[in-house]
Amino acid sequence: MFEFSIGTLVIIAFVLIWFWNSLYIIKEWERGVVLRLGRLLPEAKGAGVRLVFWPIETLTRISMRIETLDVPPQDIITRDNVSVKVNAVCYFRVVNANLAVSQVQNFTYATSQLAQTTIRSVVGQFELDEILSQRDKVNAKLQVILDTETEPWGIKVSKVEVKQVDIPEQMQRAIAKQAEAERERRAKVIHADGEFEASQKLADAAKVLETQPSSIQLRYLQTLTEIGVEKNTTIVFPLPIDIINNWMQSLGGSRK
Repeated sequence: MFEFSIGTLVIIAFVLIWFWNSLYIIKEWERGVVLRLGRLLPEAKGAGVRLVFWPIETLTRISMRIETLDVPPQDIITRDNVSVKVNAVCYFRVVNANLAVSQVQNFTYATSQLAQTTIRSVVGQFELDEILSQRDKVNAKLQVILDTETEPWGIKVSKVEVKQVDIPEQMQRAIAKQAEAERERRAKVIHADGEFEASQKLADAAKVLETQPSSIQLRYLQTLTEIGVEKNTTIVFPLPIDIINNWMQSLGGSRK
């Protein structure tokens, strides 16, 4: 009787140990990849309480949430032969847990290395001005390439963002000079456009005065009014240029 009780306790202990090792609680954002005698089951287990027949079956948890991958600074030579340092951030998530386990040993490390090499190759195809001013174009191209390369691993790259572009100090001074020259050019163009518009307005005003000779006298009186606003001793006699021309013509005729 005593031996039977010990055997029963051993069996109960073994059952409890087996049950403890076979029981898994999978969170909502996780999937459980199961191997049965080394063979991968076609469907990963979803969230909830799951029973795995240990030691015949083993379960590996895979998180399905979006992960953030910080890409370290990369030394890159742009298409116009400028040396820059570029770092980025990559957002990805596992969409197929079975592929993430079976096709790659460490999908996070593999994605990180792939992101670094892709950034070096893609950013090197752009000129410095394009990297600085068309960053959305660079980000879109990086995202498409990374997503295509990681698709066989069951990984979805949702976004790639270039965070910072470090350029040499000499190039920074050159860019500052270029920006200053561009602003001076715009200022000169705006000034020239203003002069052109003013000349057009003056020409239109001259045409109006030419059609109405009496308006010239009114303009003379308005000018006298503007001059006489403040107290002064200056006396202005408006003399039309036409009278001077007539005098010059009469003097020239008398000399003949």
